[in-house]
Amino acid sequence: MDRTEANTGTRAVPEHLQFDVAALDHWLYEHIPNGAHDGPITVRQFKGGQSNPTYRIETSRTQFVLRRKPSGKILPGAHAVEREYRVLAALGAQGFPVPKVYGLCEDESVIGTPFYVMDMVPGRIVWEAEFPGMSREQRAAHFDAMNATIAQLHNYDPEAIGLGAYGKATGFVERQVARWSKQYLSDTDAGRVPAMDLLVDWLGKHLPPDSGRSSVVHGDFRCDNMIFWPEEPKVRAVLDWELSTLGDPAADFTYHLLMYRMPGGIFSGLAGIDLDALGIPSEDDYVAAYCRRTGRDHLPGKDYLIVFCLFRLAAILHGIKGRLARGNASSAHAAQMVERLEPLADLAWSEAQT
Repeated sequence: MDRTEANTGTRAVPEHLQFDVAALDHWLYEHIPNGAHDGPITVRQFKGGQSNPTYRIETSRTQFVLRRKPSGKILPGAHAVEREYRVLAALGAQGFPVPKVYGLCEDESVIGTPFYVMDMVPGRIVWEAEFPGMSREQRAAHFDAMNATIAQLHNYDPEAIGLGAYGKATGFVERQVARWSKQYLSDTDAGRVPAMDLLVDWLGKHLPPDSGRSSVVHGDFRCDNMIFWPEEPKVRAVLDWELSTLGDPAADFTYHLLMYRMPGGIFSGLAGIDLDALGIPSEDDYVAAYCRRTGRDHLPGKDYLIVFCLFRLAAILHGIKGRLARGNASSAHAAQMVERLEPLADLAWSEAQT
């Protein structure tokens, strides 16, 4: 699958993801400030995204983005657009690169599920981790920008920015292992995967000590969840905060490091690529840069966290498989994503054996 082609742009909203556009139009008129909404609106769905359906809302003068919970049966605690709105508002107030949010609607009578509305941020989304079409210098600068952005996020004091109650400050990895193991085991619509069963047992038996650090964590920090400025190596907005919480920043950064471990055939990966020829820093150099920016001398528990993060990503794919079976998958290419589930689980199990 060409990820850039599959995820770029919008499409007509499929029938199972449609809603009452007139009701949304009225809500926007009541809640968007300073007359920015001047109706009537048109609605299209973004091609990318596997979890919360995301739409482009266009008026005669401007564009917005709407994120909503999917309709139908969903797993407990999943698709928490209310939490996304909260973290975007708090981080935006600090000057962190996120879209400006305009309003949250928890009234399901408007379009059928809760939703929020934010700015449509122009810029460039890079879907492949090797940053195709760039020079060596441009790639190095973009990697440095990603590194600086995640370090900036992890350096915030959650209490100081109004997110002290956004999650629990300790026991993050243990809770996450339990949560994703439970979600995997409880989603019977998606069936079982042998390597996932082995990983559930292995992860529970090899938990590392708690790191003692806590920060706001994004949960899915990848190049394709960022919008870059078109003409300079700078992150303009970080997207897709559904998995954000308070937690261990080392685990969040390790998830970002998965790009170094995964081949392109499973996800957007760098395994087997000549990094130096492309101007991409080595994994060790990338870790060292993050550690300098966050006042660390090393990344604790990295080997275990690599296995866990691969397992968690496989569990997310397993959830997509379940939504596909239930008929409420958000993306048109969900079935192609699910094909990567077993290879990814096998990769996680092989990392556990090294």
